Amino acid sequence: MTIRNLDRLLAPRSVAVFGASPRVGSVGATVWRNLRGGGFSGALHAVNPKHRTLDGQPVFARAADLPAAPDLAVICTPPATVAALVAELGATGTRAAIVMTAGLDAAQKQATLDAARPHLLRVLGPNCLGLMTPRLGLNASFAHIDALAGEIAFVSQSGALVTAMLDWATSRRIGFSHLVSLGESADVDFGDLLDYLASDAGTRAILLYIESVKAPRKFMSAARAAARNKPVIVVKAGRAGQGMQAAASHSGALAGSDIVFDAAIRRAGMLRVDTMQELFLAAETLARLRGNQSEVLTIITNGGGGGVMAADAAARSGVALYEPDAALLARLDAVLPATWSHGNPVDLIGDAPVARYTAALAALLAEPRSGAVLFMHAPTAIVASADIARACAPLVAAARDRVLGCWLGDASVAEARLIFRQAGIADYATPEDAVRAFSMLLTYRRNQAQLIEAPAARPPRAAPDVEAARALIAAALTEGRQWLDEAQVKGVLQAYGIPVPHSLTVAADEGAAVAAARTIGYPVALKIVSPDITHKSDVGGVRLALRSDADVAEALRSMQERVRAARPEARVVGFAVQAMVERAHAEELIVGASIDSVFGPVLLFGQGGVAVEVIGDRAVALPPLNETLARELVSRTRVAKLLGGYRDRPPARLDAVADVLTAVSCMLADLPELAEIDLNPLLADADGVIALDARMRVSPARPGGAERFAIRPYPDQWIETVSWQGETLSLRPIRPEDEAQHRAFIERLDAEDIRMRVFYTRRELPRSELARLTQIDYAREMAFIAERTGAGGERETLGTVRAVSDPDNVEAEFAVIVRSDLKGRGLGRLLLDKLVRYARGQGLERLVGMVLRENAGMLALALRCGFLLDESKPPESDVVHLVLPLEKEAS
Repeated sequence: MTIRNLDRLLAPRSVAVFGASPRVGSVGATVWRNLRGGGFSGALHAVNPKHRTLDGQPVFARAADLPAAPDLAVICTPPATVAALVAELGATGTRAAIVMTAGLDAAQKQATLDAARPHLLRVLGPNCLGLMTPRLGLNASFAHIDALAGEIAFVSQSGALVTAMLDWATSRRIGFSHLVSLGESADVDFGDLLDYLASDAGTRAILLYIESVKAPRKFMSAARAAARNKPVIVVKAGRAGQGMQAAASHSGALAGSDIVFDAAIRRAGMLRVDTMQELFLAAETLARLRGNQSEVLTIITNGGGGGVMAADAAARSGVALYEPDAALLARLDAVLPATWSHGNPVDLIGDAPVARYTAALAALLAEPRSGAVLFMHAPTAIVASADIARACAPLVAAARDRVLGCWLGDASVAEARLIFRQAGIADYATPEDAVRAFSMLLTYRRNQAQLIEAPAARPPRAAPDVEAARALIAAALTEGRQWLDEAQVKGVLQAYGIPVPHSLTVAADEGAAVAAARTIGYPVALKIVSPDITHKSDVGGVRLALRSDADVAEALRSMQERVRAARPEARVVGFAVQAMVERAHAEELIVGASIDSVFGPVLLFGQGGVAVEVIGDRAVALPPLNETLARELVSRTRVAKLLGGYRDRPPARLDAVADVLTAVSCMLADLPELAEIDLNPLLADADGVIALDARMRVSPARPGGAERFAIRPYPDQWIETVSWQGETLSLRPIRPEDEAQHRAFIERLDAEDIRMRVFYTRRELPRSELARLTQIDYAREMAFIAERTGAGGERETLGTVRAVSDPDNVEAEFAVIVRSDLKGRGLGRLLLDKLVRYARGQGLERLVGMVLRENAGMLALALRCGFLLDESKPPESDVVHLVLPLEKEAS
């Protein structure tokens, strides 16, 4: 279950409290008091067999005695009673319950879920603080105060942090659309609430406090959908909790759970903050500055010290300060004394009167390029801070999306701070807080931009030889080995198009090694082959730049001696003789992958070499990757600057690096037995890339594969070739790379066809909407395109069909459109038939759609494909509702 019946939980029309009590200090008494005092206008009932009345209202003995089934039940009864009570409530028609009771054991929690499931009754908790919907006067919690109504939702796994947020926000007059304490989230979880809040008209921003994620794919789908609609800010506990796990490969050692969570937040377009204080700062910033689009900051202050502190904070946070041009400097010169700072920060001097503040502030706000303005003031005896605030309030209120306030001090500036808050200005206690808040806003906007960044269209790459790779892995597993040998690793890499040096594996014999070296050609590298040694360099198991038969023979003997001394138990089964790759200007990189316990397969990139852990230059991303996402992963490392070229080193081919990353992403999807991958070093320079060494660990438990991805990868199993009107077309799912092609398709549609499709005419789509059409979540949406390839290899879209399912995977709304010059030739039927097959395969119960009554062609097509008029919908004069019930595919 996901969003089913969450409206009964968050916006109920009636509430019953089970365990309501007059006993002071009890949960039942506190919840009853909060509900009574919050101003909830719906029906409110108390249930407790021990009492007859409570606060002058009748108390019912059990659920069956209530005059009607409540939308929401708040349960404050002992653990042993909860499951039976949920079953009784579900049978009477209640569809949501908050279980505040703590101490349910695993069996009791499961019994509660089993009791709720047949009725689709949603359970919040157990062991939670409850929830609030302030606009309804709903305080179904045992919090100590009510919340103000507003447009920010806060969802937390910690009830204590809900009350802390309440205290902080109330003192700043910040309101909430909803506050929800998840407790143990046996049923309702983050994914459910993100889905609900994403489409909640009363919620403009969502704040989350997360300790753990139980359903990663649902969480990522919900988070990506919500973050496209409104800001989502997360504080995640446990950076130092599990930490980084020891593992046999560098990748496994470097990819810890917290860095993976960072990658998930970034991929979803959300913003992560580190502490509750920063979450409070983010809440303040979102409440006041949500429309700000500035990239630079200008500081105005009456004290040099405060300005320097703000400028230092900006430097640490990577926030750019605006450099005033000559025109702005002249305007400021005209209103400021000759001793002013003549730069940014704009120092008004400590004796600044009210008029100086207003004149300087007006000059800065009149210049859009000055960006956001941090208004700072330290109290003086010359002029009252409140007088300055009152004079400046009209100016800042008119530009509240650009102004941050920082009144330094406490009692002396309290009235001034209040005046600015009442004008809607974001308020911060210190310069550092203000700058940090602005920095978080910039990070959030960059994550959002990444969310819609489209990769460039490129010629199709050669398909990997998946079966060859699977055969190599199967051979290792049949032999009972978890690490592929040298030849098998290179075979898998070659199957996915990753360049590797020419290499031969021979027995532990000098003659065989020398013969292999002659075959390959000098110089060569020699490497130990042992199932017991993973990191060869650590035991002296690698020799480089061998240039003669004598070098190879001596290297083999000395290597055997070193390995015997360092690892006497290790079995040496042979040696790998490899062509020596000498690329003086190449950078050593690492590309790896491992399996995260929550988010499944993850990719790692960074600076490689033997000191990879010491250098610690790495970044992590969730697959699947395309070229744009791969380049973004590279950009988050320090080695990215080296790859850009310096001094006599030309830039490395980033497209080749991206190709390796996307190839490893495909491996993780295609080869579920892969548990760890380590390409180190991967050399990269102006000529491309080559993997000098690699390790792969496999497991018969199949820990990876596309089904373990937190984000569903491209469903290439739905690609097919069909014949149409004497032509061969490809019917395939849409890709992010199709953005330019899709724009061209839309531009060839007649205005009237667009109106029939979306019920209004629009000739051009904004970039953000085009991204929504091509960068879809395959877990919840599908768009098939009919594509034709011309004689010169150019591709064009002829038609598209789309279905967007609800988060419960019960119903999907469909739409189909064919290029205007191709209508009436059977292409729409071809696309719609494919969508119906797909919907059945996904287990959807029905397809639905809305068609303008005048769109006779679409109505006729839908009826031919088996759609019916939806009699459950109210008749509308200009719109026809269609429905196609779908039987499940036989397994």
